[in-house]
Amino acid sequence: MQEVVDVTIAGVKHQVQPNELLIDVLNRVNANIPQVCYHPMLGTIGTCDLCLVEVDGATRRACEFTVAGGEEVTLTAVASEREGSAQRLLVNHDLYCTICDNNNSDCVLHNTVRDMGINDQPVPYRPKPYDIDDSHPFYRYDPSQCILCGRCVQACQEVQVNETLSIDWSLPIPRVVFDGGVPAGESSCVSCGHCVTVCPCNALMEKSMIGKAGLATNIKPKVREPMISLTKALEPAIGLKPIFALSEMEERLRRQLVKKTKTVCTYCGVGCSFDIWTKGRSILKVNPEHGPMNGISTCVKGKFAWDYVNSTDRLAHPLIREGEHFRQATWEEAFRFIADSLQAIIDRDGPDAVGVIASSKCTNEEAFLAQKLARAVIGTHNVDNCSRYCQSPATMGLWRTVGYGGDSGSVKDIEASDLVLIVGSNTAESHPVIATRVKRAHKSRGQKLIVADLRKHEMAQRADIWFAPRPGTDLVWLSAASKYLFDHDYQDAAFLAQHVENVEEFRASLETFTLPYAAEITGVPEAKLVEVFEALAHARSFSVLWAMGVTQHTAGSDTSTAIANLLLVSGNFGKPGCGAYPLRGHNNVQGASDFGAMPTYFPGYEKVGDPEVVAKYEAAWGVTIPTTQGLDNHQMVDAIHAGSLKALLLTGEEMGLVDANSTVVQDAFRKLEFFVVQDIFFSNTARFADVVLPASPSLEKEGTFTSTERRIQRLYRVFDPLAESRPDWMITQGIARAMGASWNYSHPSEIMAEAAGLAEIFAGVSYERLEGYRSLQWPVAEDGSDSPVLYLDRFHFPSGKARFHPVSFHSPTDELDEEYDIHVNNGRLLEHFHEGNMTYRVAGIAHMTPEPFVEVSPELAKERGVVDGSLVRLTSRRGSVKVRAVITDRVHGKQVYLPMNAQQNEMAVNFLTSSEVDSATHTPAYKELAAKLEVLDATPRRALPRHNFRYGQRTPQRGVNIVAKRSRSDYRDPVEAEISARPTGVPTQVDDERK
Repeated sequence: MQEVVDVTIAGVKHQVQPNELLIDVLNRVNANIPQVCYHPMLGTIGTCDLCLVEVDGATRRACEFTVAGGEEVTLTAVASEREGSAQRLLVNHDLYCTICDNNNSDCVLHNTVRDMGINDQPVPYRPKPYDIDDSHPFYRYDPSQCILCGRCVQACQEVQVNETLSIDWSLPIPRVVFDGGVPAGESSCVSCGHCVTVCPCNALMEKSMIGKAGLATNIKPKVREPMISLTKALEPAIGLKPIFALSEMEERLRRQLVKKTKTVCTYCGVGCSFDIWTKGRSILKVNPEHGPMNGISTCVKGKFAWDYVNSTDRLAHPLIREGEHFRQATWEEAFRFIADSLQAIIDRDGPDAVGVIASSKCTNEEAFLAQKLARAVIGTHNVDNCSRYCQSPATMGLWRTVGYGGDSGSVKDIEASDLVLIVGSNTAESHPVIATRVKRAHKSRGQKLIVADLRKHEMAQRADIWFAPRPGTDLVWLSAASKYLFDHDYQDAAFLAQHVENVEEFRASLETFTLPYAAEITGVPEAKLVEVFEALAHARSFSVLWAMGVTQHTAGSDTSTAIANLLLVSGNFGKPGCGAYPLRGHNNVQGASDFGAMPTYFPGYEKVGDPEVVAKYEAAWGVTIPTTQGLDNHQMVDAIHAGSLKALLLTGEEMGLVDANSTVVQDAFRKLEFFVVQDIFFSNTARFADVVLPASPSLEKEGTFTSTERRIQRLYRVFDPLAESRPDWMITQGIARAMGASWNYSHPSEIMAEAAGLAEIFAGVSYERLEGYRSLQWPVAEDGSDSPVLYLDRFHFPSGKARFHPVSFHSPTDELDEEYDIHVNNGRLLEHFHEGNMTYRVAGIAHMTPEPFVEVSPELAKERGVVDGSLVRLTSRRGSVKVRAVITDRVHGKQVYLPMNAQQNEMAVNFLTSSEVDSATHTPAYKELAAKLEVLDATPRRALPRHNFRYGQRTPQRGVNIVAKRSRSDYRDPVEAEISARPTGVPTQVDDERK
């Protein structure tokens, strides 16, 4: 049982945990202590001096004082000091709340001053001699409204850890600065939005809010300024309270116009959730606060990249091909045409002549219906989703070794690890909010970070150890690490004896993975490998994060297995603060597989070859389930070319550009007898379709997504579907009913109930248990208890033990030679999502990164005559692309990096990639790619604009540098005694800075 101590607050005893911050205690017991700079997700800042209390007779800041037990806390004795602190804040801020865009019941400054009962302002507001910074595409900074609380700086330096913002306390009149003093739009700011989210007033504000939120906010300056002046003239006579009352009346009227709806981000697999504020179909802001994974955190896409929802080129009506053109059709006509066309093919060639590809952008319920359509209506197991392109090998590696194909813990466990090992993941750009948790733990508490990656991306730059193995050789050094632990008696022998099978067989399989062999194959010096292995051996716990740099190889499954083997050797499963974390790429790539959109598994990963499982589904659905083996999406392309697959239903995937060897894929689409595409835009792939159906994006539907940490969360409908577009579950149901099925779902909750009744791992999942911001991490027992950490009691095998799975190394395909001497690495960018069908429709993102580019090392550029902006052609053994070059030391030697953000064939990386696949999962070997490079035009021209954040220069520091503020001659410290005189407690940030 955890120790508790007593603290007396205003004469009442309360039990608390020792070393708790006093302000957290006061907030929990509703002591109503004012606070502006403090935020529970930011921690102690110490700038506003509002949370003053007396502790045992001495004045303290509650945000800096940690309780030990036995303290007497008095709240009223320093009320006048608190009011003085509030007045010093108001000197920096012009109160014009009624016509302020931030007057939305959540302005911390307004609410604090009002609740303190302050009615006058004896020292008038003092404008700062700085212009508004309007240079950023998504927000503006108004120094004259800034109260210098430092929340934005704390968020940037200690939560996001991008380290762009600071306060220049050396200025005569201090202000927040970007990269030490450049415009925000030319800084290293990655547009995560943390600063805007936590700003307690209107100093930092989304441009989408300005002039739109309130009834009287869109007033022209020539009218606005006299109104403010008149109000200020009245203040001495009537006081602040009537003015606050008027602004609160206006705020209550706003509530009738501004709608706040909880949703889950539709981009990567991190699973951020937040409220979206809307007025009509205008998105005013994204407000993260309560998300179980992200809290206040977002990335540029989650915070700002939603304009595509209202794009003028959204699909609005069903389209049917007539010759080379499409004509508008009704839904009934489209459904009838689809049903008749599919049935004709089924009658002639059998149900296995049809394939269904579900979308990882769609909901769990929509994935469930996609696989039900295939199995129960069409009669085939030919169903898959895009996890085949990225995450299936990671899932396979975990199935082989520990039993469940998902993260073994939560992001909180990653943050709590003693060491984090990142392999083949550009985490800061592909999974930015997870990266913030790693960066924060690394910066604030000394978590050790090791990165193995070809590129020196941000996480590699920050790492304690970074090394770059040759492409496709990670399996070797990972297996050598396992051997090293055994050879030096670093293995967790007790864990292995109790929880793992095949120990001796596995150890024997490692004999070839010696240090000299690993160094020879990977190109990493033995000394560097030993440094890495020793760090792993001596870590109290470690987590491994990996992504497409591992999985998109011909040995993707085996390398993922090697990661799981290493974690087992070291005993880093089955407890908090460690484990395996294959980072899922799309918002619902985990859920699409979880809910059965795979050829070999029903929902919940129950095998289609298990007679008992088949009988269960046959009874539930009243149909006969097919027994023939299904095809995955890679096999479907082969089957089209072979002439055995005649029809394809494709939902929400730009398969013509994202599948490997795009020329072969697009040729397959041309051969299809019948092709249906469901999407929100007329995509590149839709050009080949016979029917194009207008779907609704996530903001226009309800349902659930499952994040990379197996977390199931609800999303709510923000807007009605645009024009005649429909949610995908309704479209799938329409096709099924046109084909004779008696489906009659009226809400996604009914679909989830059906899935939970069939799949054991979802037994306790219900919409009621997922209400609001509540979430569940599968497996979920029938009573609703979930599993944040897996394998606490047993592994997911009949014996309850994990299994070592030996692997062997095979050289990558598409090797370099004298002609094709460039290795083309490829992957995501922070600001764009995949090919950019959504993000290029966001003006601010297109401004930041308007076109694709290829990263070229300085040494290769010098050798080949490439300058920044040169137009180059990359040619592989299959095709070529033309793209402009960016010279950067993020890549080295003959390695280049080509991001995915290309909407045109001539720039898309997959016209270069091969049809080689991972043998266990058929995941394409996107990362095994040799090419030659030619300069087509050496005219200097920036492919990345100078205002792109990659050119910025970060200014790292700890927090707001509060010592600098308190050292200013114009600062009066209201605390009577030095902080170091505290009787006990853990060190605070202030202590650290004093040191």
